[in-house]
Amino acid sequence: MTYAFELDERLGIPLPRLAKDFDDFTEREQSEILLRWEEIRGTIPDRIKQLERIIIAKQEQLNVEENFKLSCRLNSEIAELAGTINELHLWFRVNQDITAGPVHH
Repeated sequence: MTYAFELDERLGIPLPRLAKDFDDFTEREQSEILLRWEEIRGTIPDRIKQLERIIIAKQEQLNVEENFKLSCRLNSEIAELAGTINELHLWFRVNQDITAGPVHH
């Protein structure tokens, strides 16, 4: 197969893996890819909300945490989750043009 959607553990969604430029796929393949991507893309807002709830819980923990090391760890976890949300926002904007070519992570 010249394309697949593989789960990105950190983001919690499948991402497209294209073995060639999007324009090099047949129209049928392009339609299949876009249809699958739109299904995945539709789940991104719920994933973001899930991560936001985790951030809020960690912020509440941070507000009462007195141990410096634990506070630092919570801060780091919050920053990582915020970075994940930012990346999900970027993927959400990847619309109907998956023309950027092969995606490698």
